[in-house]
Order: sequence, then C-alpha cells, then structure tokens
Amino acid sequence: MNIKKVLLLGGSGFIGASVADQLSSRGIFVTVPTRLRERAKHLLVLPTVDVVEADVHDANTLSALVREHDAVINLIGILHGDFEREHAEFPKLVAETCATTKVPRLIHMSALNANVNGPSKYLQSRGRGEANVLTVAKANPELKVTIFQPSVVFGEHDKFLNMFANLVKIFPFIPLGSASAQFQPVWVEDVARAMVESLTQSETFGKTYPLVGPKVYTLQQLIEFVISLTGKLRLVIGLGGGLSMFQAAVFEFLPGKLITRDNVRSMSLPNISAIPFPAIFGTASEMEAVVSTYMREQSGRGKYQHLRHHAGR
Repeated sequence: MNIKKVLLLGGSGFIGASVADQLSSRGIFVTVPTRLRERAKHLLVLPTVDVVEADVHDANTLSALVREHDAVINLIGILHGDFEREHAEFPKLVAETCATTKVPRLIHMSALNANVNGPSKYLQSRGRGEANVLTVAKANPELKVTIFQPSVVFGEHDKFLNMFANLVKIFPFIPLGSASAQFQPVWVEDVARAMVESLTQSETFGKTYPLVGPKVYTLQQLIEFVISLTGKLRLVIGLGGGLSMFQAAVFEFLPGKLITRDNVRSMSLPNISAIPFPAIFGTASEMEAVVSTYMREQSGRGKYQHLRHHAGR
C-alpha cells in the first residue's frame, strides 16, 4: 500500500505531535485539522505538515478532508467530558467516511482495557469505539483497519509525569489516591513509530495491538521516581479505596479536574498487558532512561540550560 498523504485527527495533541514529526521525517504529507490553528502552531515547522482550521465532527467537513488522503489516523480522545461522542460516535463516523470516500487505510487509537463492559464510562466508550470501527470494516473489506491500545503514554510534554513533577515541587506531601494502581508506561515516540510503520505493513491489517513499556509500576512507584528526579524530599501517602473516591469527588469541582471518580474506576483494572510491545515495531524504551534525560534537565541547575535549548540559544 502506497501512503503519500495522511489525515491526522487529534494531531495537535501530545501524541499527535510525535506522529506528525515521524510522518514528516518519512516525507509523508500530513494534514492536521484543528478548531484553532494557534493550538497547532508547534507543527508548522515540520516541512510536510499542513494545519487547517476545521470542525471534524461535522460530517461534510470530515468527508471533504478524508477524500483527499491515502490514510487516516484518529488519535482523538479525552479524559473528561462527553466520552460517547468522542470515543464511540466519532470513530464510527471516521470509519464510515473512509469507507464512503474509498480511503483504504485507517489507524485508530483506543486504550488499554477498552471494553464495553468495563468499570468506567471511559473504558466502556473506548470499547464501543473499537466495536464500531470493526463493524464498519467488516462491512467494507476494502477498508484496512489497525487498532492500538496504549497504556499511559509518557514523554517530555506529557500531562501525566509532568503533572506530578509540578505537584511535588509545591507540596511537602502527596495524598495519593489509587496508589496501588498498576501501569506499564510506554514512550510517546515508540507509540508514534508503531502507528506510522503500521500504515504500510499488510500483516497489521485487521489487528489490535496493546502498546506497553517493558516494566510494570504502581502509581506510587511512578510518583516516587518523579520525586527522585526533582531532588525534593516528599512524603507520599497512599489512600484507600474510599478516600480515593472522596478525593476524586472533591477534585471534580476544582479547575483542571486532576482526577475524577471515573478515572478511579478505570484504575481499578491493572493498566498492563501480558502481550509485550509488538516486535514488528522494534522494542519499547525503558522509562527511567528516557525520563531522566529531560526531567533532571528541567530541575535545579539544569533548568537554565533546558530553557536556553528550547529558546534556540
């Protein structure tokens, strides 16, 4: 399959930036639609990337965008809000639009533990999204679909480890809900590589791949790792199930919603996979080695050099 031009939905986000970069480095032309072009200005430096203002939830707009491309990658996902609309209905619309416009390739990003009978609305909606995409593909054999289910994704600009790094710089102790929840973090560049390489690999057609890193951590271990990199002395106090739900209920009323009760329900399932990172996409990177290279740089004496580097000086 010859892929020269890709429509990247959700391309202005954290994972999308890495996918766009890797596509561009391969000489593939990429269109990134966004409601506000300003949100994707960081992609404008990539030579083959075009950022356009568009409402992709509008069926006619989406159809006009899709028909100009050889493949579609859908990364759109949320942690709070209308899960059904974003995770179930929209993937169905994308798949149906690919089928009607005769675009033969679709990459769909879901989530580890996605299941219509999952413990949270997030996981249930992810499960329905996968089912909807596969139903459309079954009815349209010319549409080749691959689904990816990443665990929590880390990287220099993530909103997971960086959020905790910011918290430990401010607070002397951290009351941590769901401290024993398990994760298998995967590097954003490994996730992007898997998606980009799968575009033309026929053996990936019709497959679903969990994407995980090489190690399993509890949430408390992840926070303690972040603390060790900041050079701070901080106490982590793990909360039980009841207090975790109470903490989440309180945070739901605060700006930013650091965590919700639905998030806690999602974390009741280990966010891990017995199936390792797919060998056809290479090997997954060790979290400690990757995170240490940038988080230590942003702390203490290394912060000045970090700022100079990103200012191009």
